[in-house]
Amino acid sequence: MRMSFVAAAAIALSSVAGTATAQRASASRPSGLKIDTQYFKLKNGLKVVLSRDTSVPTVTVGVYYGIGFRIEPRNRTGFAHLFEHLMFQGSKNAPKGEFDKIIYDNGGINNGSTRFDFTNYYEVVPSNALESVLWVEGDRMARLDVTEDALKNQQGVVMNEVKVNVINQPYGGWPWLDMPQLANVNWYNSHNFYGDLTELEAATLADAKQFYESYYRPNNAVLVVAGDIDYSATKAMIERYFAAIPSGPPLKLPSLAEPRQVKEKFQVKPDRLAPKPAYSVAWHMPDRGTPQWYAMGLIDQIVAQGQDSRLYQKLVRDTGITSGMQAGINVGLGNMYNYRGPMLWTVGFIHDPSKSREQITAAVDSVIEDIRTRPVSAEELERARTKIRSSLYNLADPSTRFGLIDLLAVGAMWENDPRWANRLESGFSKVTPQLIQSTAREYLRPTNRSILLVEPAPAAAPAPATGAKQ
Repeated sequence: MRMSFVAAAAIALSSVAGTATAQRASASRPSGLKIDTQYFKLKNGLKVVLSRDTSVPTVTVGVYYGIGFRIEPRNRTGFAHLFEHLMFQGSKNAPKGEFDKIIYDNGGINNGSTRFDFTNYYEVVPSNALESVLWVEGDRMARLDVTEDALKNQQGVVMNEVKVNVINQPYGGWPWLDMPQLANVNWYNSHNFYGDLTELEAATLADAKQFYESYYRPNNAVLVVAGDIDYSATKAMIERYFAAIPSGPPLKLPSLAEPRQVKEKFQVKPDRLAPKPAYSVAWHMPDRGTPQWYAMGLIDQIVAQGQDSRLYQKLVRDTGITSGMQAGINVGLGNMYNYRGPMLWTVGFIHDPSKSREQITAAVDSVIEDIRTRPVSAEELERARTKIRSSLYNLADPSTRFGLIDLLAVGAMWENDPRWANRLESGFSKVTPQLIQSTAREYLRPTNRSILLVEPAPAAAPAPATGAKQ
């Protein structure tokens, strides 16, 4: 579920030496991304993005549906993720197992993921297998075979996944699942979107079919094909396999609005499996696409990304509070580009048990208050721009094209323009030290933050055996 995020984070968390390498590498590139695309819409509402790149003789296909964790209906927590699994259970003309067989027999790979605002499915295959992939993707968009057996099977799979990844895992759900529930007040942003076990188990076949008919329609989807393709031939294939799929009813999305936070929030999560305590803090983000949003992307680079970042210097090198940290916008479930609604900027780390909450908060505050009260230097701002430009180019790398199709898909989905990715670098270039400071002053204020601690808890004592002497 976090494959694309891991790839993006690897470059974002580069060392000082890595940053210098990125500076030299990006200096040799043309100025700005120039992703070649063709964009059109079918009569049924399906948005289609094509991007030709012959550097690798493969093609990457992505189908993005506008349904994610926080759009799922009430009393159906985890249903968006459950349905991600159901989409691999077979369609009318490609029974269970046939989808994977087509991909793997051609030497390809496939997967899917559920994010805050979309669910996506993607495949990488040799270029000559493109038509087969489009056929099976079209078939499951039009004719998914939703059965009682498939539903029960995948309910069990997802419930076990929750137990393995969250319930029975040290630091399970921290902070990516726990922090949104603390920091947000709108149910859609703050519920347990991985799924309450009782609600997952209660889902019926009628619920599954209704969900499919409501959200998995061409007018709620984006199809991206990137790689070694011929534009006219690919367009003809897409018309053949997708144009006849009927549209669904217009989608009515819930309001995701969050009120302005005016008081710090605090919570302690006991964890019987955690060997050490953990500390995380999050601040609500500016709206996506605003000048302040671009500024926060650069603040993230300055304060939290890489060994040259201010928080790394303070928490790792100066105080020894922790040996490492994770941080980011949309941390754990994506990146700063692939979400639409309210979002958090989060910092988290497992720490030395001898360090108190007060000591840690004071160390974090010293860094945050400095960027709120003093302008950053031109040199530090330019270094942050270089780092974020490097991470953006890494996303658009042609090796698997996962990050590339992600940028193109969300551009088409929310901006109605996949070429928005080519304009991102320009947005970061307009950020000034003054904008950095004013953004930090508003969004990094203590009353806009939430602090979530994980504390090791003793395991529950076993209950006495029945009939045992007291």
